[in-house]
Amino acid sequence: MKKFKWIVLPLLTVIFLSSCATVNVITDYDRQADFKEYKSYAFYKTGIDKAQISDLDKKRILKAIETEMANRGFVKSQDPDILVSIFTKERERVDVYNNVGWGWGGFYNPWAWGPGWGWGWGGGFGPNVSARTEGSLYIDLIDAKDKELIWQGRGVGTLNNTKDIAKKEERIREFVAQILKEYPPMQIVAAK
Repeated sequence: MKKFKWIVLPLLTVIFLSSCATVNVITDYDRQADFKEYKSYAFYKTGIDKAQISDLDKKRILKAIETEMANRGFVKSQDPDILVSIFTKERERVDVYNNVGWGWGGFYNPWAWGPGWGWGWGGGFGPNVSARTEGSLYIDLIDAKDKELIWQGRGVGTLNNTKDIAKKEERIREFVAQILKEYPPMQIVAAK
C-alpha cells in the first residue's frame, strides 16, 4: 500500500498542475466557407483596436498569430483573403474547497487515503478559498471580400498573473497556438 501512495501522489500532483495550465478551446465555423481558398491574411485593425487589453499584450498576441498563420502556409498581404480580429474577456474566478472528502490524513491514521474529515496536509477544518484570473481570447477569421465571419476560435484558461514577461509571452503563445490548432476545421481537412 505504501508503494501505491508514493506512485499516486506524484501522479495526482502532475495531473493537477497540468490541468491548471491548459487552454480549453471551442471553435465554430461557417459550413459554406471554402477554407481551401484562403491563402493570405491581414489584421482587422478596427476589431483589434476594440480589444480591451494593453497595447503590449495586443502586440504579443498579434505576433503569436503571425507565427501560427505562417506555420499554416498563410502570407500577410495588403490584399488578403481573410481578416484576423481578436477579442478578449477576463474574469476573476473564486474557488472554494472544503476540507471534507478525499484526502491525505485523518483522525486515526494520518497517512491514510480515503473519504472523511481529516486534518492532513491541508491544515484545519473549513473552506479554503483561492482566486485566479480566467481569460478568454477569441480569434475571428473574416472573409475579406464578403466581410462575414467564417471561423471563430475561443481559448479559455487561467492567466498567469506574473511579473515575469517571458512567462507571460509564453502563456500568450500557448493560448494562440491551442486556438489556431483547430484551424482549418477537421471536417474540411478530412474532405481534402
